[in-house]
Amino acid sequence: MFDWQESLICLGKLVLAALLGGAVGFERESHGQSAGLRTNLLVAMGSCLMMMLSLHMEELFIDLDINSVVRVDPGRIASYAIAGMGFLGAGAIIKGKGTVRGLTTAAGLWLNTGIGLAVGAGYLLPAIYTTLISLLILYNLRFLKIVFAHDEFTVLTLTCFSSEQPLKKIRRIIAEFPEFNLIFINYRHHIASQTVTYRLRLSSKGNARFGMIVGKLQREVPGLREIAWEESDVP
Repeated sequence: MFDWQESLICLGKLVLAALLGGAVGFERESHGQSAGLRTNLLVAMGSCLMMMLSLHMEELFIDLDINSVVRVDPGRIASYAIAGMGFLGAGAIIKGKGTVRGLTTAAGLWLNTGIGLAVGAGYLLPAIYTTLISLLILYNLRFLKIVFAHDEFTVLTLTCFSSEQPLKKIRRIIAEFPEFNLIFINYRHHIASQTVTYRLRLSSKGNARFGMIVGKLQREVPGLREIAWEESDVP
């Protein structure tokens, strides 16, 4: 016979998992991440379904004794759900030039998998507590990125007339800004236009004075024709 009470309990678990996962996904969506509200909602609800299925399989074979050839592991489906989340999380991670983006989003997907599994197993309060703590972390600890300056890697490109040979002047100006560390210099000489291009790979902190150093270079480097500053690959 169809058990309406059991059906309502399953529906309640799925809805709760969707709400908890959606709460985390909303934070990611509000910060422009591709894996946002709908993705996190589906992850949490899907993992909840997998956990309920895993527990239901144990109920189906509960009458079998030790002599049976059937071996049921209620944690097997749940473990594969966690392992499979690694593929979805990897798709959310983007290696940019100056940074690696998406790690928090990938961690959130992994967390939502755990939340969904917990709801499916009936651990409702731990799932709710985990969601509240994760939202507290995601919304309120973003200021730490500003408080603690992190390393940034950039490339400064300067094009000058070859007759000026301003490399010593460029080195001296950069040395006046201790937050910048000169790592490597690439050199290219364009014979037709009689210009040289220097590509300086720099490391700096997040609070570096980019505008001041650009202004000083423009004023003091002789024969400067073009200047560009861009992110560098993460070493």
